[in-house]
Amino acid sequence: MAATGDDRIGIARQFIEAIPFSRAVGMVLDDIGDGVAEISMAWAEELVGDPESGVIHGGMVSALMDTCGGAAVMSRLDGPMATATIDLRIDYMRPATPGQRIRARAECYHLTRSVAFVRAQAWDEDPDRPVATASGAFTAERKA
Repeated sequence: MAATGDDRIGIARQFIEAIPFSRAVGMVLDDIGDGVAEISMAWAEELVGDPESGVIHGGMVSALMDTCGGAAVMSRLDGPMATATIDLRIDYMRPATPGQRIRARAECYHLTRSVAFVRAQAWDEDPDRPVATASGAFTAERKA
């Protein structure tokens, strides 16, 4: 029996919420649908990369977009039941504003039999000025 759309979204939600790293850094799944996911993360002192400026570490922004990309892949109604990052290119546009929540939105825009392609963007409280953009490829493991 094939998974329904609600089942797929539920599976994607459970997968993301079960990742210990995501929980440890405070990632929250804000929205998920057919091939689209939004995840956010509060600014926290432990995530700062530059103590003088208070700017969040770039690796946290990268991890947020990577996790969001995986969620988008898993939420595709015709998509895989498991995924892993193959390649992720991140372009940092500017430092995130210290103290502000970081949000990411990812879209799985193309899916082959074994690879999913994703675009993502991260921003803080100014959605018109991205902190970073990403494009990536993820495995598309289909369970029988």
